[in-house]
Amino acid sequence: MNTDLFNDLPTPDVDWYPDWLAADDAERLLVRLIDEVQWRQDMMGTPGGRVALPRLTAWQGEPDAVYVYSGIRNVPQAWTPAVAELKAAAEATSGARFNSVLLNRYRSGADSMGWHADREPELGKQPVIASVSLGVARRFDLQHNRSGVVQSFSLKGGSLLVMKGDTQAQWRHRVPKEPRVSGERINLTFRWVTPSVSPT
Repeated sequence: MNTDLFNDLPTPDVDWYPDWLAADDAERLLVRLIDEVQWRQDMMGTPGGRVALPRLTAWQGEPDAVYVYSGIRNVPQAWTPAVAELKAAAEATSGARFNSVLLNRYRSGADSMGWHADREPELGKQPVIASVSLGVARRFDLQHNRSGVVQSFSLKGGSLLVMKGDTQAQWRHRVPKEPRVSGERINLTFRWVTPSVSPT
């Protein structure tokens, strides 16, 4: 068998910390976030019209960290205590600064996120995105744009995945539906958004 074929396979530029938080701490943070975050049901544009996102979301950050994706303009809510605590920890581990976070709440395995890349101009050319997971484990797929190679992670509660370098330019990612999963998961993706001149 020619092992060189496997050595040449592309790999995303990520740092993976499967046990970043202790299990008890991760569970406590999940409960706090469910309670303290102002969750909302956003709508997104599709060729067939506007439909509800298959998950709940929230956007927190500095006042000028406005972010637009899928036709949704996100004006940040103020940092809540548990989110600010996780932001500081993610910054310490990744060595990056973050001024905003997208929170996604997957209520069961029926909630999901489709294939996409975080390539909005306000994120810059090589964004560092720190993804913190709390709650039940969900599969996270990264697919290389050119080769179609897929690398999957099981993002369990208390894990941290840091995407950096050309990951957003060369790969896309998703959280697929998993009908057998019944528990909740909250994912926080901390990022730096170029400050908006007009935050409102």
